[in-house]
Amino acid sequence: MDLYEYQARDLFEKYEVPVLPGIIADTPEEAKAAAEKIGGVVVVKAQVKTGGRGKAGGVKVAKNAYEAYEAAKAILGLDIKGHVVKRVMVAAGAQIEREFYFSVLLDRSNRSYLSLCSVEGGMEIEELAVTRPDALARVEVNPLTGIDSAKALEIARAGGFDDDLAPKVADVFVKLYDVYRGEGATLVEVNPLILDGSGNIIALDGKVTLDDNASEVRHPEHEELEDKSAADPLEAKAKASGLNYVKLDGQVGIIGNGAGLVMSTLDVVAYAGEKHGGVKPANFLDIGGGASATVMAAGLDVILGDAQVKSVFVNVFGGITSCVAVAEGIVKALEILGDTATKPLVVRLDGNQVDEGRAILAAANNPLVTLAAGMDEGADKAAELANA
Repeated sequence: MDLYEYQARDLFEKYEVPVLPGIIADTPEEAKAAAEKIGGVVVVKAQVKTGGRGKAGGVKVAKNAYEAYEAAKAILGLDIKGHVVKRVMVAAGAQIEREFYFSVLLDRSNRSYLSLCSVEGGMEIEELAVTRPDALARVEVNPLTGIDSAKALEIARAGGFDDDLAPKVADVFVKLYDVYRGEGATLVEVNPLILDGSGNIIALDGKVTLDDNASEVRHPEHEELEDKSAADPLEAKAKASGLNYVKLDGQVGIIGNGAGLVMSTLDVVAYAGEKHGGVKPANFLDIGGGASATVMAAGLDVILGDAQVKSVFVNVFGGITSCVAVAEGIVKALEILGDTATKPLVVRLDGNQVDEGRAILAAANNPLVTLAAGMDEGADKAAELANA
């Protein structure tokens, strides 16, 4: 779960990371009142989960409460890369002397954590990573030992900080890692981390991504941070049914058991779609090891609720759950859905009791269901039906 900037700021404050005062506002009037409370120069910042806010006009400096009102009026309702601004944060202004960059994230490929750090921060950190990669230090962090004072100094010096600044930023790095570890995050990023006119190190902007698995078990309070109004309705519906679903921008609905198989199915469907009008996968949906009628019906209900979907490819390998149980689940699911199931299904079964499972689907003789002998054949047929 990605947090809004104001939520990240609040978490930083909880762990004593130095931040500036900030107040959220949903109307220009609230923004004016927030500016009056903070006093002096403020910055009105769009709260959207995407980058490039400044370039899109979503960040404005206001010298007084009236300007804050006008800034909020201009920003609220603004469309930034498909995200409509419904809330702003009014934050205290800062005298910026220098800008830095720091982040700690989950490095899945190396099964460890990774810290990125640079004495050169700001809006163009992505460009810096491409044009001058040696200016962005990459330091592996052992999950068992984390970032203590010594490790933080190592990261700071690798990032190009001198002997005067390194100890100052290192103290903040330790606290930011405390946020990462303490909240079960997969990313904590500050860009920019600044040196202000008084010599203070301040996290001026923050991005935090929380691990949903950690949230469910160790941090149930994270549920309060979720913006349910901004969630995709199909993803919300799938989550309520306990399904692992991600909506994509395609026409072929995908159901599989096991994340690896589903990922492979996405690739095969995308490849097959090149021959059939460029159709693409419409979703990722892993129904897990069990494929009961209830689970299958819930999955089909979500996928068929996507107006973009023109066909569905069910690709299941029977292991602990046999193909018989899967086939019976599909038949029963179609009975449960009744007239709401109107789009063609291509079903590929393999593994445990595959012949018996195929026989069950053949006997049911549902006009929506087409059996496929293999994954490539099934993907091609599903792409063909979607294009038709």
